[in-house]
Amino acid sequence: MIITPSSVSALFTTFRALYDLTYKATPSHWRQVATLINSGTRSNTYGWLGQFPDFREWIGDREIKSLQAYGYEIENKSWESTIAVSRTEIEDDNIGVFSPIFKEMARAAKVFPDKQVFQLLEQGFTAQCYDNKPFFASDHSVGASKVSNMQAGSSEAWFLLDTSRPLKPLIYQEREKPQFVRRDQAHDDPVFIKNEAQYGVDMRCNVGFGLWQTAFGSKAELNTDNFNDAWGAMTAFKSPEGRPLGITPTLLVVPPKLRTRAFEVVKAERLANGGSNVNHNLVEVLICPWLA
Repeated sequence: MIITPSSVSALFTTFRALYDLTYKATPSHWRQVATLINSGTRSNTYGWLGQFPDFREWIGDREIKSLQAYGYEIENKSWESTIAVSRTEIEDDNIGVFSPIFKEMARAAKVFPDKQVFQLLEQGFTAQCYDNKPFFASDHSVGASKVSNMQAGSSEAWFLLDTSRPLKPLIYQEREKPQFVRRDQAHDDPVFIKNEAQYGVDMRCNVGFGLWQTAFGSKAELNTDNFNDAWGAMTAFKSPEGRPLGITPTLLVVPPKLRTRAFEVVKAERLANGGSNVNHNLVEVLICPWLA
């Protein structure tokens, strides 16, 4: 190949097409558990977290509730992935050997939110949420009471979530979508100094916790009794005024190691003793490769 501005542009078009096709075809699961928040600034403050609006009969003046300012802030971070292609390889028409790496770059960009979201979920036993408690804690304050959304133990962690609400258990905050960028022109430093073209992807985003009431984390053994306890605890969550929040778990998230156990608990029609499984299809199951 003779290197000219037009041939370089055509090459970028080829690489971009490989990237775009693979990006669109790569499955992603973070939207099942996280709400997308579009960010327009360096960071976003979620002072309204912890509020569950409800209705009352309108008698007299409106009853105005001031939003409690928790000051929970998610600051956007910058991320990048960059590869270099030798100009001699371009001249020798060895472009085909680079196709897999551009496809892999696209796959990595597509699943990056998955990695961030589910790794944060796993860190929920220690990382703090809006009330300055770990997301999964035994002592969240609700009025004068202490409420738990966790089970202690030494087994592989599993998570029961209510993903039916507008605000899901986790937040994916996006400042800039992934962008495929290039430095392959003759006047670009990599070409002039190193005789190579560089291609990369960059984005700005971050993740954070939503409402702890929509999630339950457990390190106890995943079995019917512990699942039922978690289910019962979530459905019993109330507001500081004592009204039921209507939390209804919809999704069981487990690492690959607990795949069999998860399907035994909520997908099998029969229990090991032959009795009917009352939890059959009660929730969906998500096997997450990003959980340890």
